[in-house]
Amino acid sequence: MTKNMGRADRTIRLLAALAIAVLILAKVLTGTLAIVLIVLAAILVLTTLLGFCPLYVPIKASTKGEDKGGTPRGDG
Repeated sequence: MTKNMGRADRTIRLLAALAIAVLILAKVLTGTLAIVLIVLAAILVLTTLLGFCPLYVPIKASTKGEDKGGTPRGDG
């Protein structure tokens, strides 16, 4: 599993998960929608921590930058 998410992508996902959590804790979102969004937020946090998005694989996408040598970086 090669990392395919860059810093900006990971930050945006984490902020989205945080926003969902705040809305749920403030009881702005409730019911079925809240449950669905909790699952989505968990997925966003998991992919952020792993640095890997499985949805990028079929389309061979990556938001991870390239190092100066022109090859994808293997570090986190």
